[in-house]
Amino acid sequence: MNFHVVTLFPEAFSSYLGESIISRAQEDRKVKIKFYNPRDFADDKWRRVDQKPYGGGPGMVMQALPVLKAVAKAQGKKKAKIIFLSPRGKQFTNADADSLAKFKGDIILISGRYEGIDARVTKILKPQEYSIGPYVLTGGELPAMVIIDAVARRLPGVLGNEGSIEETRTASSDVYTRPETIVYKGKKHSVPKVLLSGHHKNIEAWRKKK
Repeated sequence: MNFHVVTLFPEAFSSYLGESIISRAQEDRKVKIKFYNPRDFADDKWRRVDQKPYGGGPGMVMQALPVLKAVAKAQGKKKAKIIFLSPRGKQFTNADADSLAKFKGDIILISGRYEGIDARVTKILKPQEYSIGPYVLTGGELPAMVIIDAVARRLPGVLGNEGSIEETRTASSDVYTRPETIVYKGKKHSVPKVLLSGHHKNIEAWRKKK
């Protein structure tokens, strides 16, 4: 799957997306992530992409044309789903991640900054608007990373074992590993005896209860 991220700060993604599972998914060519900086599509030599809002108000607003041009460059002639990351959007869920993972096309993520993006962008593009929670962040970069992670891990072969997807796994929410007993601050903490019993029916019942 190809992800295209429109952002003023592409370097903000390098640490997270360059590690662990998402990094391996890119190395294995299961996932490709490209970045498009609206500054590269600005119409002045200072690469300015923000202006004061009409009607007054605090802060600065990202201009429409640099964002629209960046999205057009990302999309080209490809089939793509455009997503705008916004606090007013629908809260992103596992069901949304499942749907995007099955989408036969590219995904374009628009990350806002400042006081937002000129409203003509959403009127022209009519994107799906998503929020990752009932709170406001400084920009759309973290939400974009969340969506990339949530979708990529659902793609065949990315996790190695599809049973590792938490919402479908057979393990319980409580998991344990060796050693059987640990001592912390003078107190022993042991693995539940049922998990050591080898009785698969009882173990499964315990997991379902959890």
